[in-house]
Amino acid sequence: MSRSSTILLVLLLLFTFPLWFGLTMGLVGGAIGIVAGVFGAIFGILGGIFGAIFHGIFGWGHDWHFFPHMHGNRFVWVAIIIIVALVISKYNKKAK
Repeated sequence: MSRSSTILLVLLLLFTFPLWFGLTMGLVGGAIGIVAGVFGAIFGILGGIFGAIFHGIFGWGHDWHFFPHMHGNRFVWVAIIIIVALVISKYNKKAK
């Protein structure tokens, strides 16, 4: 390789270094953004599922202070009371 082509190649690399650096950092940042976005989507889906469960069953969808504000689904509370009563009555029958 001649001296003039080496100097030209060095100058080309020197002047295009910001472009290559910017492209490299942009690709790295984009990859990190994709990974963070996937984690955010997973946590969002899990949060939506748990939010739907707790709001739908227990009525804990709003006003979380130190204790949750419970205005519960009455059908769920009645079902829980019935199940507890059945378990207690079954336990009492076995004990006798």
